[in-house]
Amino acid sequence: MTPTPNADLVSRLHREVERSVLRARNGIRLATGAARPRVGATPKDVVWRRDRAELWRYRGGPIRYDPPVVFVHSLVSRSYIMDLRPGNSTVEFLLERGFDVSMLDWGIPDERDADNTIETYVDEYLTDALAALRKETGCEEVTLAGYCLGGTFATLYAAGRDDASVRNLVLLATPFDYSEMGVMVAAVLDGRLDPEELVDETGNVPADALYAAFFMQAPTTELARYATLLESLWNDEFVEAWQAMAAWSREQVPFPGAALRQVVDELVRRNVQMTGRMLLNGREVDFSRVPGNVLVAVAERDKVVPLAAAEPASRLVGDPSRRDELRLPGGHVTFFAGRHAQAHTLPALAAWLAEHSKER
Repeated sequence: MTPTPNADLVSRLHREVERSVLRARNGIRLATGAARPRVGATPKDVVWRRDRAELWRYRGGPIRYDPPVVFVHSLVSRSYIMDLRPGNSTVEFLLERGFDVSMLDWGIPDERDADNTIETYVDEYLTDALAALRKETGCEEVTLAGYCLGGTFATLYAAGRDDASVRNLVLLATPFDYSEMGVMVAAVLDGRLDPEELVDETGNVPADALYAAFFMQAPTTELARYATLLESLWNDEFVEAWQAMAAWSREQVPFPGAALRQVVDELVRRNVQMTGRMLLNGREVDFSRVPGNVLVAVAERDKVVPLAAAEPASRLVGDPSRRDELRLPGGHVTFFAGRHAQAHTLPALAAWLAEHSKER
């Protein structure tokens, strides 16, 4: 029976009244900070720890593939973006498909970390953490998946050590050509900003300065996000997802001063990665010497690491015959969060990992 126009109007009014009540409730929860979403909720064990850094091995179902997949996170944000919330988690997705998943989390640097260099992270933390994982799993090889600057660390480790035993190297939104990084590096590139001006009394760049740098890249994005929130404030699932992403985007972490100086001098101003080589602890690391399979994943609408900055890795890292590129239509967090990640990005990543791993 077809509803009458009056019945349809009553139904729409009833729906809007219900949504208004939900908007008011969720608005109060947001304003008071109540009902914060669970982030980084996948169960895990700490298998290695040094200073603020930890290596987490996640618990899941039966392991189907070797070697273990180790995510190497960036230094400027919190690693729970890869395990954002139940049902929207890269870690959870890969565990469900039989991968053995770990995460190298750098923690929150303080004054004790101000002298940490790129060598500290690659030759000390990353090397020692992987040694602990090999002992824990009994598997000599690893798959390294580096996100943003973490991809640079993973590349230096894989190409710079004869004993690296990296079967697969996955680079996720990893900057290589810093001349294409736009406003993120423009001020220090042309000398308008001295990096020493960013370092505070702890010897690090404070988190607020990093947040401001990301915000200045797209200042209208924040307004657009709040407009989208207001439109869907009645939807509990949407609000929880929005809260999780908003929390991550605000939770930058301090950046060690010594590492910053290296990034500015070597990666930004000299743009050494575009030579295909880089000095690390006095030895020259040739990126083409990565021994295993390489996947370079780039996002076409990435405003943090633009496509032109990330794509050169597809020419510089590893053996051309063992190198693939995964091009995505989204932005910097498309690799881990949102509907597109669950529907497209993660299935493509899991398929590539399965093809280049050993099935038990």
